[in-house]
Amino acid sequence: MTRVLITGFAPFGGASVNPSWQAASLVAAEPPAGLTATAVELPCVFGKSLDTLRDALRAETPDLVLCLGQAGGRPGVTVERVGLNVDDARIPDNAGRQPIDEPVIPDGPAAYFSTLPVKACVAAMRRAGVPAAVSNTAGTFVCNHVAYGLGHLVATEFPHIRGGFAHVPWAPEQVPDGTAPSLPPATVAHGLRALLATAARTAAGQDLKVTEGATH
Repeated sequence: MTRVLITGFAPFGGASVNPSWQAASLVAAEPPAGLTATAVELPCVFGKSLDTLRDALRAETPDLVLCLGQAGGRPGVTVERVGLNVDDARIPDNAGRQPIDEPVIPDGPAAYFSTLPVKACVAAMRRAGVPAAVSNTAGTFVCNHVAYGLGHLVATEFPHIRGGFAHVPWAPEQVPDGTAPSLPPATVAHGLRALLATAARTAAGQDLKVTEGATH
């Protein structure tokens, strides 16, 4: 059995829910065949989120890690290709912190690439009927903080783990007037199961050789 750790964030920015945690909980309750999954909620706080993630990695000893965050306005699940070593918060986190142009890890490399097969994962979600795309920016808020921090943890403390980050859209309840894209968490979870099953059976360092780039 492949052991999976899947994380989502607590609500932030005045919201009452975070669809990343809703989807993570659904996947952990009903993981794909051949996988076991544990869901952990991360605080939407710089620094503390990585402490919680490190503790979960030590406690759960997973084979795969998928961290999730909310990206309001995106129409589908976006698998992040890279995390950058910068915190530049447009709004305060849930502890009131608002770092500007600070490194996630002092003296760390400029970026970490996901060690999941991002293009194969996107293709799997599309086959499952869930809109998905490769993303080349995880922003500069706590989501990117965790995306980069996970890469650093894998590179320095947990080399046996493969992991990456994905953003999920708003849940319908967050946009009741329908003026922005949204997806039900159950639909997101369906796509994430396809993502995880594909990641589990894809050898490390392998991915589809297909175009998923962007011009801007």
